[in-house]
Amino acid sequence: MQPEIDLFAILPEDKIPEKGKILISEPFLPDTFFNRSIVYLTDHTPEGSVGFILNKKLDMEVSSAIAGFSGWSETLNMGGPVAPDTLHYLHNQGDMIPGSIYIGENIFWGGDIDTIRKLIREGRLNHSQIRFFLGYSGWGAGQLEKELQENSWVIARVKSDIILDNRSEDTWKKVLRGLKSKYRIWADFPDSPEMN
Repeated sequence: MQPEIDLFAILPEDKIPEKGKILISEPFLPDTFFNRSIVYLTDHTPEGSVGFILNKKLDMEVSSAIAGFSGWSETLNMGGPVAPDTLHYLHNQGDMIPGSIYIGENIFWGGDIDTIRKLIREGRLNHSQIRFFLGYSGWGAGQLEKELQENSWVIARVKSDIILDNRSEDTWKKVLRGLKSKYRIWADFPDSPEMN
């Protein structure tokens, strides 16, 4: 008799959080903000974790929400449920933007907003180099680890172009299909198990 395979048991090596990695939610995570989401971790310490949801767009352009970005037609992203009235950005221009924090794989977080406005105005910063987020995702000490024990997230590394890509329609499925076969299956699960 063949042993049963638990499709939702995440392998221990895929549960190690680290700055610069992504969290991929399991298919049926019952959370409004994090259902079928990918979160890029920009900080992870014993005190807690911070990240940004990569695949939840808002129905709003950067130029209509933030002063000084006229003509910038890119869509704003929902970074997470914490401080939804704050602006954050990820980019690959740390050498040009003072105050940027290096995360890894040529990805930077934050930096001087006036420099960003100037670079955009001068056409020296394009849509594939920066993404804007309202709010962020945050976990207190031990909170993310508890969710990992509950098999809520798979942790992986992806190329920086996925982190900065604001145009893919279904990043969650695309990233899952690039992982180990055990998780690739998740990409084809229906949104609701009862629909099967």
